[in-house]
Amino acid sequence: MFTFEVVAGEAVRQQLDQHRDEVVDIVERTYRDHQAGETINPDSYFLRFPEKPDSRIIALPALLRADVQLAGIKWIASFPKNVAAGRPRASAVLILNDYETGYPIACLEAANISSARTAASAAVAARALRPEGLAGGRVAVVGGGVIARNICEYLHVVGCRPETYLVHDIHEPSGKLLAEHLHERGRTARFTPDLDEALDADVVVFATTALEPYVTRPFRPGQLVLNVSLRDLAPEVVLGAHNILDDVDHCLKANTSPHLAEQLVGNRDFVGGTLADVLNGDVTVDDSKPVIFSPFGLGVLDLAVGAYALDKARAAGQTTGIPGFFGETSRW
Repeated sequence: MFTFEVVAGEAVRQQLDQHRDEVVDIVERTYRDHQAGETINPDSYFLRFPEKPDSRIIALPALLRADVQLAGIKWIASFPKNVAAGRPRASAVLILNDYETGYPIACLEAANISSARTAASAAVAARALRPEGLAGGRVAVVGGGVIARNICEYLHVVGCRPETYLVHDIHEPSGKLLAEHLHERGRTARFTPDLDEALDADVVVFATTALEPYVTRPFRPGQLVLNVSLRDLAPEVVLGAHNILDDVDHCLKANTSPHLAEQLVGNRDFVGGTLADVLNGDVTVDDSKPVIFSPFGLGVLDLAVGAYALDKARAAGQTTGIPGFFGETSRW
């Protein structure tokens, strides 16, 4: 009852990389569970620093009932200046708590969990919103970091295999490294310094650290935009599209592009529904407009993917138990 385990990042990464198709299924199922009321997902809490306005640490508490029965919290830091020093931007841990007793049962390195669930959610959206696939088309990735790399891998898992990838990043070495990564995996890819060329692709993925909008040109009908980094698009661009969110109340906060759109017009009429609505057949995508998917990122996804990683790591003998972690195990 009082076991506490630690799962290191290499074990987490290995298990998730080996089972990407299952991670996609878990994320899709969790979206449906969230829609069905099987979760509690409070607002994320942002710890910000006046002297470092581009940096933050975010707490994402959540409960997932369904067949998981775990609560927990992801504590994830985003420090963009790490990139210039050759370090990943994000670092994170995930604490899982037993729902019956409340006791924490495990701590997992969670940057890998966070990137996997983010990429899987983009892949689930791409499959649902472009069910005909991407054969013969172009996918542009704006931002060349870890999240972007994982999104490309997960798009491949769900059968979204375009004719070519375009990669754009204001940090040219990062963009070229992602293009090289894709090329090494047998995919046609090239770096483009031209943002407009990237924005013309059939599918445009935003995975940047932008703090405010810089994309002001509208997208055309038929384009799919995976607005993963949430703050790249001017509100007018959002208002000209059919908008699908992961969770309406969560996404319309913190000056995301959809939140700016709401502030501009004073209503939420531009929101077409949630991804779960699309998955459940309750919302049909409007093909006469571009489609923008904006995922704020739900803590319940981290719980679901983290619980899966913990089970797989246990089975592989990759967890480390901490004897005596709890100072007292009896009330008397």
